[in-house]
Amino acid sequence: MGRLSVAFALSCGLTAAVAASSAEDRSIVLATTTATQESGLLDYLLPIFRDKTAIEVTVIARRADEVLNGARRGEADVVLMHARPQEEKFVADGFGAKRFDVMYNDYVLIGPKSDPAAVKGKDIATALKAIEAKGAPFVTRGDRSGTHAAELALWIVAGIDIASAKGAWYRESGRGMIAALDAARAANAYVLADRASWIAFKNRGGLDIVVEGDKRLLNQYGVMLVNSEKHPNVKKELGLAFIDWLISPEGQAAIAGYKVDGQQVFFPNAGKSGG
Repeated sequence: MGRLSVAFALSCGLTAAVAASSAEDRSIVLATTTATQESGLLDYLLPIFRDKTAIEVTVIARRADEVLNGARRGEADVVLMHARPQEEKFVADGFGAKRFDVMYNDYVLIGPKSDPAAVKGKDIATALKAIEAKGAPFVTRGDRSGTHAAELALWIVAGIDIASAKGAWYRESGRGMIAALDAARAANAYVLADRASWIAFKNRGGLDIVVEGDKRLLNQYGVMLVNSEKHPNVKKELGLAFIDWLISPEGQAAIAGYKVDGQQVFFPNAGKSGG
């Protein structure tokens, strides 16, 4: 199957592609993660999409596991996430019709400018080993979010069983990314953050980026239509219209055009087919 109805949409236009949809309710529900919502991207993108198609998009922002659990119950039409293993399982289990890469940014290790574990400029595995060895304060989201899952995977890459190694130095926030950054600022601690949240975070205090650029810090986003065969309430045509637009040249250009303080926050890469 090609990129859903992209070819049709490009040839006939998005308006024609959804002309058969219900005129009474031209709206969809998009389930996404709190980090995506906090980045401000959707506040920028969705009005552009609405002006193009007259389709309203209601956003439900939760941590990653809650996003997928809700979508499994049919509470959303489209899912936009950054937790690829969980996304691929969602599709493999038949809850998602197909997955597509949309964009990426990256994770960065944030820490005190004083850098007590001396990790600045190191690769992420070396940095985490040094933090654990020194017992330097580290804030984890601890909330089963996509970022939390990425952090746990990085401890494994570093050869550390964090469940056994953690002590008083490893502090759970249990809340969203901005709250975790605030906790790190208050505790003079290290924290893993997605770059979009870091750019949006204004209350930085003595924090700065200490590790970046490691290929293992890539943060890939994917989009999926919830399977209408499992949930007949899913607005398939309208959901497809949103996905088509998001991965089209126009949608990709809109993603690239979103900036915070003059910095591009997300980098479109929908040319790669998903699972």
